[in-house]
Amino acid sequence: MKPENFPPNPLALVPLGVFLFAYVVVSLLAGDFYKMPITVAFVLACVVAVAMSRGGSLHRRIELFCKGPANPNIMLMILIFILAGAFAQTAKAMGAVDATVNLTLSILPGNILAAGVFIAACLISISVGTSVGTIVALTPVAAGLSEQTGLSLGLMAAVVVSGAMFGDNLSFISDTTIVATRTQGCKMDDKFKTNFAIVFPFAIVTMLLYVLVGSGASHAFVLEPVVWVKVLPYAAVLAAAIMGVNVMLVLLGGTLLCGIIGLCTHSFTIWGWTNAMGNGIIGMAELIIVTLLAGGMLEMIRYNGGLAFIIKRMTAHITTKRGAETAIAGIVSFANLCTANNTIALIMAGPIAKEIAAKFNIVPNRCASLLDICSCVVQGIIPYGAQLLMAANLASISPVGIMKYLYYPYLLALGVLLAILLRYPRKHAEGTQTAA
Repeated sequence: MKPENFPPNPLALVPLGVFLFAYVVVSLLAGDFYKMPITVAFVLACVVAVAMSRGGSLHRRIELFCKGPANPNIMLMILIFILAGAFAQTAKAMGAVDATVNLTLSILPGNILAAGVFIAACLISISVGTSVGTIVALTPVAAGLSEQTGLSLGLMAAVVVSGAMFGDNLSFISDTTIVATRTQGCKMDDKFKTNFAIVFPFAIVTMLLYVLVGSGASHAFVLEPVVWVKVLPYAAVLAAAIMGVNVMLVLLGGTLLCGIIGLCTHSFTIWGWTNAMGNGIIGMAELIIVTLLAGGMLEMIRYNGGLAFIIKRMTAHITTKRGAETAIAGIVSFANLCTANNTIALIMAGPIAKEIAAKFNIVPNRCASLLDICSCVVQGIIPYGAQLLMAANLASISPVGIMKYLYYPYLLALGVLLAILLRYPRKHAEGTQTAA
């Protein structure tokens, strides 16, 4: 009988190299990180993974490849992505995003406008679960505020991006939270508590910095009246998630609540609701395809000894949890720099991080928090990432003009280093490994 896995083997990493070349190098040569579709890069890598793999006949190797996407964790992630897409698009069609934006901005004091927009972006992104969606909703408002108050356009765009990354990191319905928790086998509320303890102090410092930098501006932006009932789905989803309700029930209940409110307020018809859900699900198609392909590729790399080689090399001189956590942070950060997509980076780095965490007895919720935080730090500062490109496009400014005001991601990078060095929060840093 053939062994289930081969010994550590660096050649097993060739498919990963093919992916990095096809996506990163080709994108750099083309001068556009969105020229080469990431799905095509993964297909090429998967073809190479199957072609060069040990494991018998082609039929047998394809079967081995399919074990990756068939993993229960990956299938559960896909189901959550589907429900998250249906909820997000239904909420948008119903008017929940606009209502939440109007509510948060309507209660902000004019003399601390920049800090207020940061808080608004934090609340909106943690509610809607998408940094890009928050940036799309708030950046035009922030640009208008900049024009009417004299605050720097780069500052106002950076305020939105910083707040958006805060919520992307913490939201129960964000792709990054879903992937980080599923790959590490921990509960979302456990990850949230650990994650929040690390990031919240730096969010407060960021807010104070924005108070100082943006002091003296007046609130001159005209907002639409707040439709309170349309804010209810986000509030309900956030409350249910914090209480530990199953995420699939949370998203399903949120979608139903959005639909009922939308029908009662005549925001859409029954067919408008079904179309919104369908569009939301379709909008998750690329992420689902990439998740399946990445799962297959990583399974072939694991089977042929690639993951064992990485773990052996990464942990060869590591003797402490601090060293192991630094390695985990480095792996996901490098993956994010290469892919310019924090969700994809987490999908790729998650299985490696889980092996390292198990070897050094790092609790799953802490590992998930470190993964999510580091991916969001990198994603929030790279000028070729979707977040900065979107904000720059909507504000008609260069991404470089935004980067110098991105206080939150920079402080968060410092925060994760301190969390590792100081073993903070102690409650989650010194716990024992639990079963997934």
